[in-house]
Amino acid sequence: MRDFVVVGLSHRTAPVEVRERLAVAPSDLERELREIATEAGVEEALLISTCNRVELYATSPNPLDAAHHAKRTLSKRLDGISVDEVLYQERGIDVVRHIFRVASSLDSLVVGEPQILGQVKEAFDAANEAGTVGTLLGRCFTQAFAAAKRVRNETGIAEGTVSVSSIACELAKKIFGNLEGRRTLLLGAGEMGEAAARSLRQTGTQLHVINRSEERAKALAESCGGRAVAYERLPTELAEADVVIASTASPKFILTPTLMKGVVRTRRHRPLFIIDIAVPRDVDPRVGSMDNVFVYDVDDLQQVAEENLAVRAREAAQAERIIEEEVDAFLSWRRSLELAPTIVALRESFGRVAEEELRRALSRLQGLSDSDRKVLEAMSRSMVNKLLHQPMTELKAGAGQPDGALLIDAVRRLFALAEQESHVDDGRAEPATEPQVAALTAAVHGRTGESK
Repeated sequence: MRDFVVVGLSHRTAPVEVRERLAVAPSDLERELREIATEAGVEEALLISTCNRVELYATSPNPLDAAHHAKRTLSKRLDGISVDEVLYQERGIDVVRHIFRVASSLDSLVVGEPQILGQVKEAFDAANEAGTVGTLLGRCFTQAFAAAKRVRNETGIAEGTVSVSSIACELAKKIFGNLEGRRTLLLGAGEMGEAAARSLRQTGTQLHVINRSEERAKALAESCGGRAVAYERLPTELAEADVVIASTASPKFILTPTLMKGVVRTRRHRPLFIIDIAVPRDVDPRVGSMDNVFVYDVDDLQQVAEENLAVRAREAAQAERIIEEEVDAFLSWRRSLELAPTIVALRESFGRVAEEELRRALSRLQGLSDSDRKVLEAMSRSMVNKLLHQPMTELKAGAGQPDGALLIDAVRRLFALAEQESHVDDGRAEPATEPQVAALTAAVHGRTGESK
């Protein structure tokens, strides 16, 4: 049977300068997934890439081999960094629990932030487009979305400051005590920039927005009471700002030492605070060593995020309980897939033996009437049903238990069942195969014809 595996890194295992080497732009997600899945030798796969994590999820009959190939594939993109130091891997139920926690923002830098669910859904859509989502990953991620919705609706984990952008604004307020009257330059008008602008709107800051697309900059500035500025004015705006929040999708540094050298000269020793929440980073790390320029990246937001989490610790505990309930529900579904083919194969095996023995007996009996033959055939079927009744009952009851897989495996071994792997476990299966799953699981729910 196929099992789950995940290989990746996150803010917990790798600094931003390492994470950005694996980061994949949303527009490239589908293409990169195809390439990585091919290199790693897995058919059912999904790739998540955010500012805080890059993770490859897959299913494989040999999860350890799949993890090894995936690590080797990702290591090529890490350019000499030891993968054992930054990449982690999980398999089986730990993968299911992990993705449920990720989608519910329990593993985020800012616990409770809403953006991660949308990012996971985008990754799911990209995997569907790439043709790498099968029944197992499809069902796992669909249930992860349901778990995230429950966490959002049944707990207060999303209350308060709950995004990287809002944490960045909290840090800016901590630096100055009050942003009222201060000049804040927002570099980037994408999703992160929009979230930051919403957080800044109530602070009284003078908000200026710069983006390569002036239309997007104007739309965002107007919605948040700010002012859009032409991209060509970036050096001037940097020279006049108190705080810069950078959140573009540029693959290269925008604020370089060459650019900032002139800015620093113009500012005449006035301090400039830059908060870089982009991955890959917008600010060359060498800029932070320049006089009176203080640079913070997403990893520097950790302390503020931890203070924020302490307020919602009780809600996080309730969220963890919801996750465990949803994981149990997924495991019950998964065990039903394992049980159905076993029951079908067991009945077919007993049925073949009964048919062979009946055929031999009938060949030795001469002069039987049609009614006599029907009596013997009915007796043969009845004996099979009676012999299988107790094993079937125990299988159905045991499959719902944590060690149900062991019971199913024992039955397969005891009766040497040569099962053909069902379509529901095909890594290339489409998520919309629930009718086929239902047809198989019908064998589990009393429609196998066994006698009572």
